[in-house]
Amino acid sequence: MSTRIHSVRVVSFKVAAAAVALTSVLTIAGCNSQAAAPEAPRSALVAHPQSADSLHAEVYSGDVHARYESQLGFRVAGKIKARLVDVGAHVEAGQVLAELDPVDLKLQAASAQANLSAAQASRDLALAERNRYRALLDKHFISQTQFDTQENTLKAAQAQVAQAQAALAVARNQAEYTTLRADHAGVITAINAETGTVVSSGQPVASLARDGDLEVEISIPENRVADYHVDTPAVLEAWADAGKRLNGRVREISPQADRVTRTYRVRVSLDNDTAALKLGQTARVYFASAEQAQQQMIPLSALYERTGQAAVWIVDTHTHQVRLTPVDVAAYREQGVIVNGGLEPKQWIVTAGVHKLREGQTIAPVDATNRAVTL
Repeated sequence: MSTRIHSVRVVSFKVAAAAVALTSVLTIAGCNSQAAAPEAPRSALVAHPQSADSLHAEVYSGDVHARYESQLGFRVAGKIKARLVDVGAHVEAGQVLAELDPVDLKLQAASAQANLSAAQASRDLALAERNRYRALLDKHFISQTQFDTQENTLKAAQAQVAQAQAALAVARNQAEYTTLRADHAGVITAINAETGTVVSSGQPVASLARDGDLEVEISIPENRVADYHVDTPAVLEAWADAGKRLNGRVREISPQADRVTRTYRVRVSLDNDTAALKLGQTARVYFASAEQAQQQMIPLSALYERTGQAAVWIVDTHTHQVRLTPVDVAAYREQGVIVNGGLEPKQWIVTAGVHKLREGQTIAPVDATNRAVTL
């Protein structure tokens, strides 16, 4: 009996040991599966570096103008018979813009033609008389003085013909001037006279902004104009497209201040990419040094120091992984840190929690309002 009880106890002990061993195996397996699970991306605040030139530069507001702007008008006076274009229309060189009533000018041309015919008849008569007097002189029937008088009469008649021919050419030109044509391809920016208006010679009828170069016109106060000169570099930014910077330079500085505002008119031309601006747009012009144009401003919280070298975490836009990039700190400001080179305006950098990141770590980028950012 005691032997059977001992056997049962031994079996129970073995079963218990096996159960403990199985539980340990399952526990270890569970731990291994948890360790193999990928780490969830850490949320991180990201932003673009800010150009430092906008923080230190002189900023002026102005309007976009064409490099060449023409005030077009008729070269003769008259009454407008037709206007063939509207404001905003794009015209080609030689295209008709407006027409005057040509009746009076055609009558003037007809009168000039009649005067020419009369002068030619007088010349022909004087020529015939001169030839007759030449024959009489050869026969010694008249004196040399009488012949010279007739010769001078012929010369006067020839001069009258030349005068009448010139008058006819002017009259014909004036008849052609009843058509107002565009002298260059461009855009009509203003119409100053309508059909039926009587205009004088040279009175502006339409304004034409030529195709091609665009400029921004700004006004600089008299106490600052001495700081600028022709070819001074500048950065331009359209108000409607903030953040897109265009390179330019000063092309023209007015030598005289405006009598009312006491400011000097300055024209800033674009180096390239004129299609980025439109006529009449509001634009900002930044004047900064070449060194400031290469500097970037980042938040102080974005700065990471490793072995005494300042660096920032740059986010890969495809993989959302971060990499540490050294930067050269130029100065510390109240708004942030100014760095020289190493960063591009379109790059994304981590601006908070930089000491909790590691090389190659994947993050979930968010903005200052904790909304996900699409890189």
